[in-house]
Amino acid sequence: MYEMVKGANVGLATLSDNVDAVIVSLGWASPTGEGDADVSVLLLDASGKVRSDADFYFYNHPVAADGSVHLLGKQPAGEGSEDRIGFDLTAVPAGIERVVIAASRYGGARFGELEDLRVTLADGSGEELLRFSIDDAGSVSAFIFGELYRRGEEWKFRAVGQGYDNGLAGLATDFGVDIDDADDAADAADGADDADGAEGADAGAASGAPVAVEDTAGSTVEAESPAGGEPLPAVPAPRRPEEQGGARDAVGGEPQGAAGSEPRKAARPRTARRKVTLPKTARASLAENESWRPARLFPVSALKSDRDRETRATSVLLSVMAQVPEFGRRLTAGFGAPAGRMETFTEVSLPHGDTPRRPDGVLRVERAGKLWTALVETKTNGNALRAEQVQAYMDIAARRGYEAVVTLSNDVALEGSPLVDVKTDGRRKHKVALWHLSWAEVAHQAQMLIRHEGVGNSAHAWLLQELLHYLQHENSGCHGFQNMGAAWVPVRKGIDDETLCQGDPRTLEVVESWERLIRQVCLGLGGELGQKVLPVRRARRGTDPGVRRARMADELCRDGRLHAEVLIEGAPGVLTVAADLRTGKLRTSIEVPAPEQGYPLNWAKRLVRRLAEAPADLHVETLVEGEGGGPRGTLERLRPEPADLLPKNGARITGFRLSLFKSMGSSRGNAETGFIRSVDDAVHRFHDGVVVHLDRPAGRRSAAAAPAVAAG
Repeated sequence: MYEMVKGANVGLATLSDNVDAVIVSLGWASPTGEGDADVSVLLLDASGKVRSDADFYFYNHPVAADGSVHLLGKQPAGEGSEDRIGFDLTAVPAGIERVVIAASRYGGARFGELEDLRVTLADGSGEELLRFSIDDAGSVSAFIFGELYRRGEEWKFRAVGQGYDNGLAGLATDFGVDIDDADDAADAADGADDADGAEGADAGAASGAPVAVEDTAGSTVEAESPAGGEPLPAVPAPRRPEEQGGARDAVGGEPQGAAGSEPRKAARPRTARRKVTLPKTARASLAENESWRPARLFPVSALKSDRDRETRATSVLLSVMAQVPEFGRRLTAGFGAPAGRMETFTEVSLPHGDTPRRPDGVLRVERAGKLWTALVETKTNGNALRAEQVQAYMDIAARRGYEAVVTLSNDVALEGSPLVDVKTDGRRKHKVALWHLSWAEVAHQAQMLIRHEGVGNSAHAWLLQELLHYLQHENSGCHGFQNMGAAWVPVRKGIDDETLCQGDPRTLEVVESWERLIRQVCLGLGGELGQKVLPVRRARRGTDPGVRRARMADELCRDGRLHAEVLIEGAPGVLTVAADLRTGKLRTSIEVPAPEQGYPLNWAKRLVRRLAEAPADLHVETLVEGEGGGPRGTLERLRPEPADLLPKNGARITGFRLSLFKSMGSSRGNAETGFIRSVDDAVHRFHDGVVVHLDRPAGRRSAAAAPAVAAG
């Protein structure tokens, strides 16, 4: 991998033959686990400015209509997280000479507070080509990591490393974007809304209620449900190019309306996220009674065998990917595929020695006469991927010049721990990428697209709803990670009778299963809320994932506990999940910092008042300076006497810890009494019953926010 220094540049073609589509990842780690940033992209012409505001891509405008830019979202990586951007360089308009890649922080946060800042670029096969590490970001709230630029027909990358003090709005304005930011006013309005109705809005989001999203012109499009069907999520109204900034007048520089119409004021980007409004009352069902069930596009009642489930799941997914371009592109962009016309196939036979091979499916994307092809191998229920089968498809893809093999199963891939080990022939010039998706991630991406980014029309929204209904049905076999593994029972018994020894390989298996479970819980909650939910990795720069897991396995042997932290966008702190295998208890908790001003008694009263609808068995503990703990009690006992939260010795209060306890499931599976179900239920109960009632940190974007710009 090519290591870059500030100011250096390199031609992409010198590093790989497969750079028509690339993935750029911006990464960072936070010592507290709460630090985060948002990526943005600006397309610049020869003047060094955007052609229009539509050339500015960020959380309110994540996808280019031509497929040249796609913000793919965040994922855990190493001891932090990374935000990925997919670029189809063949689709970048001819008038664009530079593509600026930046990130910004909010609420007074600075990049100097983050660690291990880096930008990496990978080619279409997923191989990382270059890396630029940043050690001197400083006290800035926006930062340009690097840029892609043209030199003739070649694309090059430059390591920039330049900071901005005035945030995303200032950075965008410097490149010609006309920002409509009454950001301070918007934040103030958000705060007022939070005080009066945050609970209702958040509860609606958490319950999966469809939401209506205002576009920049102030209109709302609501997707009507088919007769007798479920209500559909509202679809952000598509806007014409002139409504997103339009072409600028050559003389006056003002955006123009459509030809033959009166000039209209362009809709300008806003760096504050849009608020989500509650939907109108859904139409009453025409069913005669509750026993009538809506007809489904993808029925599941006839599925009898694993083979039936695999065949049906593959066909359902691939058909929706082909018919809903936004969804197909969202999945394939992460594989380095170009943006183009997609076709999908099943029941394909390919020669391989004496016996033809039949992959579960084939993905093909065509752009400018070039084809990108991926073979698809699918597993459902608890069936594991077979290494020899995947290896055969990798060999076929290499011989036929295909770009990728994509595996789908209920398992969740972990960093540094591949699900399937395959061998690659280093003598072959053509590289084949191996990618994995869990069914939980497929469902998550569909939910995010419907509820957060927006889709092109109501028919597409309905198709995605039908896909989600199918994936979430108990008979589909696409339920995500659902088995803690064969080591779960003996490790639990070893902890109970104190015979488990450090170094036992079974503890490492349990730790890996725990990590998979937490990732899946994050995907599920994030999809329901339409916002970022990520497992936290405390910053220990350079730590190998295997070393971290080995340390957790030792702690499991010593203390009998599994521990994880989850960062929910907009929450006042990190949600902690702890499973005590000795006592059989699950604890979900969050630490709320004390206000910087005011009186402790008022803090206690306000906290209890905000938690008026929280469970009565919620434990509240006062955090004080020093090693000693503060007062604690259940919410039921503290409601009449909030003053009981104040320490008698007058110690300084630093915050409050809120916790819920429940019995954890004993079995290793996903049944009602299983451990997996109990963890998922505990996290959802804590979020819906506690977190939604808490104040959001000052200066942060609203957690109930939605983008102002529809995908594309």
